[in-house]
Amino acid sequence: MSSAQPIAQDRAPGGDHPPSRLRQLAAASIGNAVEWYDWYAYSFLAVYFADQIFPKGAGNSLVPLLSTFAVFAVGFFMRPIGGLLMGAVADRRGRRAALTLTILLMGGGSLLVALTPTYAATGVLAPIVLVVARLVQGLSVGGEFAASTTFLVESAGPGRRGLFASFQYVSTTAGQLLAAGTGALLAGLLTEDQMGRWGWRIAFLLGALLSLLGLWIRRGARETLTQEPDAAGAGTAQSAGRPGLFEGLRRYPRQSLLICGITAGGTIAYYTWTTYLPTYAQVNAGFDKGDALTVGTLSLAFFAVLQPLGGLLSDRIGRKPMLLVFALGFAVSAVPLLHLVTDAFVSLLLVQCAGMVLLTGYTSIAAAVNAELFPARVRAAGIGFPYSLTVALFGGTAPYVGTWFKQAGHSDLFPWYVAVICLVSFFVYLALPETAHRPLDKELAHHGS
Repeated sequence: MSSAQPIAQDRAPGGDHPPSRLRQLAAASIGNAVEWYDWYAYSFLAVYFADQIFPKGAGNSLVPLLSTFAVFAVGFFMRPIGGLLMGAVADRRGRRAALTLTILLMGGGSLLVALTPTYAATGVLAPIVLVVARLVQGLSVGGEFAASTTFLVESAGPGRRGLFASFQYVSTTAGQLLAAGTGALLAGLLTEDQMGRWGWRIAFLLGALLSLLGLWIRRGARETLTQEPDAAGAGTAQSAGRPGLFEGLRRYPRQSLLICGITAGGTIAYYTWTTYLPTYAQVNAGFDKGDALTVGTLSLAFFAVLQPLGGLLSDRIGRKPMLLVFALGFAVSAVPLLHLVTDAFVSLLLVQCAGMVLLTGYTSIAAAVNAELFPARVRAAGIGFPYSLTVALFGGTAPYVGTWFKQAGHSDLFPWYVAVICLVSFFVYLALPETAHRPLDKELAHHGS
């Protein structure tokens, strides 16, 4: 029996009073919203700072913007590395330590973007600084899902893991809406010339400041890893048996593959409906650009409201029915729904909201389902790497694949692509055990390992 004392169940760090579950929820959710604000601010404001950082190509005014979005993609593919490294920190040093580190990295990356010099002033140093900033942010956001997912689910009370897990996407959506709103507000208050010269930097400075708020909230949270090292950081069973970097993949290959299968359909549906659909409507149906952004904002707000309802429902009926309805629903309806998109405002709004209802069957419980597959010892890293890799491969490429099909003259194939990936996930969900009502393993389980 270990001599290390359990800390997650009965007291907060530095105090004897029972910890507040609301504080735990706020620590994960507010911090996660700040993370995603910083991440999405880049894509919303790229059109303003592209010319400042990248020189124009000969006769091609799109070169700066294309280069800026190429840097965005580089950050996206840093997410699996972040999921692995930050997940390992969460499993070795504790969830709170990982959450503190991810928000520090995101805030530092956001500050670096805000202070990025112009190409005219420093030449090639400008894009190098921007690339470094996005690499740091990619590491952060990749690790954020692994750490905050684990932290949320382990903080939940009995029969409330689905509800707590749902706040992963509530806060993600809140961050996305905040970034869009901040960009719109700045664009409304400043001239286009002011936005291009210095206005865009305000949004990233705000992100750095918000990161300090998230850091303060997270530092007061309770650790959910139920055993802690001694004061010297060595000599206890935990420090003697810390999990290796790839232990989750090595010891639990089936669970790692399940994470990929669970995520594939969910991430492609998520990025198609929350990110790409307005562009899809513009390109394929001639939808007005301003109206498309309005529809996207309204549907995202609707989506955020649905998440806790989905989480509560899963705590009653289980995770598996929710996942099966989501996947089969998209496999059957993705094609007809996307074909219903016209240039009418109400058509896009109804299609996007209908998809959001189905999508909630995945997003509201993804954190719980993933966390319930792994033991506490390797939970964060076990989730982080396969999840982030699958998101990068299927979710992050969804807008590109959709645009490529259109450019190749086969725009009708993209809905089928979404449907097929969701059908694959449907069969994975059929093979999943129901974990909603099982006790969550909160021990490090180092005995005999």
